[in-house]
Amino acid sequence: MTGDESHQKRALRAELRERRRIMTTRERELSTTQLSAHLIELATRLHVRSVAAYLPTTEEPNIRPFLNWADEQQIRILFPISRDDGLLDWTVGDGETEVEGLFGMLEPVGELLGPIAINDVDLILVPAASVDRTGMRMGWGRGYFDRTLGSMEKCPPVYAVIFDREFVDSVPSEVHDKRVDGVITPSAITRF
Repeated sequence: MTGDESHQKRALRAELRERRRIMTTRERELSTTQLSAHLIELATRLHVRSVAAYLPTTEEPNIRPFLNWADEQQIRILFPISRDDGLLDWTVGDGETEVEGLFGMLEPVGELLGPIAINDVDLILVPAASVDRTGMRMGWGRGYFDRTLGSMEKCPPVYAVIFDREFVDSVPSEVHDKRVDGVITPSAITRF
């Protein structure tokens, strides 16, 4: 990646963080309701029995109502645990006990299952800063999900969860960046 592309990614991430930071409570609540309906629709349509998801930060799209629904439906939920070596470990959290992990991200407390545990899920939900209309995902710059998705032999559908204005025509990308199969925004489920 050239210096210009690197600068473009950093600038775009900063802009997106600021947009998320200034969202109103009402906008967040409405987005949460709409995202939850789409996530439930997708999980139901795909007959999901196991999902890899993440615990959202306060500025990320709130998928917690969906996670609660999935738990009530006895859908097994794997959550990522960031490791120092750049890989993700996985655990089945109890939905109640969380700690601050690497980089200040919330992580569930549970038995570590190893990086390959994700191979057994029916659906993967990933966070993103932005996704373009070809499915190219721009993350937040650490590369954990790109490495995970790139290492999987047989990958189930991968959907990024973002706000509507983060679904754009194009995003800067590098060779190691991975595309997603779809995107879930408050207004729609889009499959590529």
